[in-house]
Amino acid sequence: MSQLIYGYHPVVEALKADQPLEKIFFQQGLRGEVERELRLLTHQRGIPLQVVPREKLDRLTRGAAHQGVVAWLSAVIYRSLQEEWAAIETSQTPPLLVLLDGITDVRNLGAIGRSAECAGVHAVIVPQSGVAPVNEEAMKASAGALARLRLCRVRSVYSTIEWLQERDVQVIATALLPSAKLLFEADLRGPTALVFGAEGTGLAPKLLRMADAVVRIPQSADFDSYNVSVAAGICLYEALRQRLTG
Repeated sequence: MSQLIYGYHPVVEALKADQPLEKIFFQQGLRGEVERELRLLTHQRGIPLQVVPREKLDRLTRGAAHQGVVAWLSAVIYRSLQEEWAAIETSQTPPLLVLLDGITDVRNLGAIGRSAECAGVHAVIVPQSGVAPVNEEAMKASAGALARLRLCRVRSVYSTIEWLQERDVQVIATALLPSAKLLFEADLRGPTALVFGAEGTGLAPKLLRMADAVVRIPQSADFDSYNVSVAAGICLYEALRQRLTG
């Protein structure tokens, strides 16, 4: 089970010590200096702060005295994409990135991480909110890959897409749309970010419009689309195949 830290002072000290935290829960209705300090520290360190009812905190801590503040310790250390970019950009192969939006199933997150490591992905990028936590189940599904990958957490997927495009990284969205080109028709040999969306709803229309191209995976059956982790594996294999064969 993921480790909890609770109580105002322990959580603040964990924040100031830059301990890897998945997210922080703050009790609904609390105001004053406690709230201001937590909001400032979590904003500075890019850690999600979620306001929840006291009952949720009581359940998490099994009735212990939590003072309205509970933090989940993360199984991984999240990195800054901006700070890591110099190393990514100067690597031996053109940057290959995975950008996830709305992936809430920990097993899918883990499986995507495993495929990303096999394909030589330089970074997996996730938003601060609306994504599955990197817990023991996700780590198991990834066969430990999530601990070895460069895992970057960003405030906004939209801003990150713009930031990457400004650095000449093509952003390729995936969607089962008739207008989308087939996956193998896209050139994935240059700097590329592959974007994958939520298991049920896929990518938001705005993200599809922002992308440089939208691709779909061919399928023979008139059926629902591939599971997102399977789709990610197929796309990453195609990117690796193109890069190996030139």
